[in-house]
Amino acid sequence: MNQIVLMGRLTRDPELRHTQSGTPVASFSLAVDRGYASKDSGERQTDFIDIVAWRGTGEFVSKYFTKGQMAAVTGRLQIRDWTDKDGNKRRSAEVIADNIYFTESKRSRDAATAAGGAYAPPGTFAEPKPADYSAGYASPVAPSEFSELEEDDGDLPF
Repeated sequence: MNQIVLMGRLTRDPELRHTQSGTPVASFSLAVDRGYASKDSGERQTDFIDIVAWRGTGEFVSKYFTKGQMAAVTGRLQIRDWTDKDGNKRRSAEVIADNIYFTESKRSRDAATAAGGAYAPPGTFAEPKPADYSAGYASPVAPSEFSELEEDDGDLPF
């Protein structure tokens, strides 16, 4: 089984392109902290993982996600062999995204941006404060069903 689940911060804005046949494809990378700290320095290591999202998922991520935003990605690992301009054989690993989810509320994203930017340097990812949980987290939806709310009145729909 080839199944990947990642959560991290976008290191750059998603870049949306189209194939020659017009199929949309977005690429970006996630900074993902490892689950353990180095014995020597006590610091967490961070991996930078390339993500590729096709069709509606690619359009969705390029429209609603930006650098520094926390996201969860599910998909599969793909290994590509290719030849560089000098004729050397190369190998690249990337995650082909099936689904991309919001993992923080719009309110906490806006507050982070107002406080001087949403991007946290690798290894300094802040956990949401308990008050952030009251704002709720966006549920995953199909790209065609997504619409941004103008105001959040704090009421839960159930």
